[in-house]
Amino acid sequence: MTDSNNRSRPAKLALADGTVYLGRSLGACGEVTGEVVFNTSMTGYQEILTDPSYCGQIVTMTYPEIGNYGVNSIDVERHGTALSGFVIRNESRIHSNYRSEGTLNDYLQQHNVMGLMGIDTRSLVRRIRSVGAMQGILSTDDLDDASLIAKAKAAPSLVGRDLVKEVMPSQQEMWTTELDEWTAIECAHGAKIVSNADGLADADRPHVVCMDFGMKWNIPRHLRSRGNRVTIVPGNTSAEEILRLQPAGVFLSNGPGDPEPLTYAQQTISELIGKVPVFGICLGHQLIALACGAKTFKLKFGHRGANQPVLNLKTEKVEITTQNHGFAVDDQDLPECLEVTHRHLNDDTIAGIRHRTANVFGVQYHPEAAAGPHDSHYLFEQFQQQLTATANA
Repeated sequence: MTDSNNRSRPAKLALADGTVYLGRSLGACGEVTGEVVFNTSMTGYQEILTDPSYCGQIVTMTYPEIGNYGVNSIDVERHGTALSGFVIRNESRIHSNYRSEGTLNDYLQQHNVMGLMGIDTRSLVRRIRSVGAMQGILSTDDLDDASLIAKAKAAPSLVGRDLVKEVMPSQQEMWTTELDEWTAIECAHGAKIVSNADGLADADRPHVVCMDFGMKWNIPRHLRSRGNRVTIVPGNTSAEEILRLQPAGVFLSNGPGDPEPLTYAQQTISELIGKVPVFGICLGHQLIALACGAKTFKLKFGHRGANQPVLNLKTEKVEITTQNHGFAVDDQDLPECLEVTHRHLNDDTIAGIRHRTANVFGVQYHPEAAAGPHDSHYLFEQFQQQLTATANA
């Protein structure tokens, strides 16, 4: 399964619409199915590989050279990997960076992730943009086109499935890790960064409870570095259990798949609104909307990349953002209690909302930016002001 000669082994990707791509194996061998999507980021492939929001998906990178700066033990966003497969044009045989600890191929083998390289990724991405994200199969075992296409057509859709249960933690934990040195320096411009070295006791810090639906680790790093005590709880934790922890605020994380089946999370959030400040990112943003009576829908091919333009309707400034989602909040019949605060400039979809009477807001993108631009770090400061006000009340 993890032979170093895998690179020379033929592999195929078949789509549910009958399209087949022949390339070479990368990483592990075998056969996997998943929704085939693409990401337009030029860097950050290790963060993408370890982002739980990609559970159930085969991710295609549009940038043609991947692996050139290697991999390391620092840039991971979660233990292990959750995605189904990884597709690239070329794997860089040279990995040059002072932080590099290994190659992309070795990393994929170590985590038993199937990869495919050597195909025309431009053709694949154009097909997804034209037809829409669809189910596919990646295989080194079965190279018969008709067989692969039949398997791709039979693969389960992401719609209606609860993928969060596959990636959320099984128990509560305290989070103590802070931002790395370079991110902390950047954040400190116009923000209050409080280090453990400042000697602030946990009991004196505002308490944030994070509902983990598949959370990227750079999010609790931001919350901890701003002087908070951070507790992470599974995404199916009840409002009663959360309030028993006496939080100054509740954070709702990103996560994979369709938000509508997560009725347990919607119920919890509806019971928290008006009692504590709530901030949601990506899936957390969608769950806020659903808890307030809004609806969501599946995008044709989603937003995935570190170059997504968003307009802040209040400041009229454009933020370049990191995004990773295939569902969005529907404009139709948006509840009166919600106000749209941000819009995606590529397709005018809702990118941010806030509650009109409670301290509740969410954005469809990733202000923690791992990897990506730092334009949206101010959202953590906005939440921090609410946390501090609640803690001092």
